[in-house]
Amino acid sequence: MADNIRKRIFLDRLSKRVMLTLTIFSLLILVFMGGGLYYKSAEILRENSLWTMLTSSVWSPFNGEFGFWSFIISSIYVTLLAVIIALPISLLTALFLTENTKPWVRRVVFPVLDILAGIPSVIYGLWGILIIVPWIADELGPRFVDYTSGYTLLAGGIVLSVMIIPLLVSLFVEIFSTVPKEIKDASASLGATAWQTSRKVVLRKSTPGIIAAVVLAVSKAFGETMAVLMVCGNMVEIPRSLFDSAYPLPALIANNYGEMLSLPKYESALMFAALLLFAIILIFNAISRIVLQKVEERFKL
Repeated sequence: MADNIRKRIFLDRLSKRVMLTLTIFSLLILVFMGGGLYYKSAEILRENSLWTMLTSSVWSPFNGEFGFWSFIISSIYVTLLAVIIALPISLLTALFLTENTKPWVRRVVFPVLDILAGIPSVIYGLWGILIIVPWIADELGPRFVDYTSGYTLLAGGIVLSVMIIPLLVSLFVEIFSTVPKEIKDASASLGATAWQTSRKVVLRKSTPGIIAAVVLAVSKAFGETMAVLMVCGNMVEIPRSLFDSAYPLPALIANNYGEMLSLPKYESALMFAALLLFAIILIFNAISRIVLQKVEERFKL
């Protein structure tokens, strides 16, 4: 009996140490990634002002000028546009699947969502080139501007939103499914309609989970490369409207790494672009976690 107790205590302590070790290892991976990117960016950081690189839009590697502002703004705009398009569609779809549909519909839709989530991004990019770009150039664009090629910020936002919709719907369905049935039944017993229950009970109860899901989707969208690269136009300029070209940071790295590294400081500049992407996602996630914690505390009251 004593041997069994000692064995269980030993295994318990061992499991705690193993989990602690794996947790530290996971954090170290993040530190090593950031440190490696900073090390490779050190050359351009030594020779150029950080503030100038972050606020300038002049991109002239042949003259040693590396302004990243237009790339940062393009990345933010494309990501925000994708989330603005995808969020209401995903929320309403998830609410329909969890609250108002029959089981056989869910059995059909869920595998389709899994397939959409697994499609390579280059396929979404080709779909954007064949369908979205011509539609913007020939149908939508002429209604608002004199000319647009179709390779625009709007095209990138639409394609990216379609890519993250399956992820958001799947997450929202799981979140909405955790809302206790008793709460929804209580709402219905007070005379609330199905839509009122969904809007004022399910959505309100699921707010912290919705925020966490959106954070995950934004992180995925911000780093997406191939599909956005194929439809955004990739012109170094700050987009002034939805029908202007954009050039996000991931597209800059994917387009140029390996081809123009013979230019002085160019590799260091691309590594700095990767470091910027890394830092922006970290900062966004940190701020989102703080907001999420505040929301959770509010909902506990």
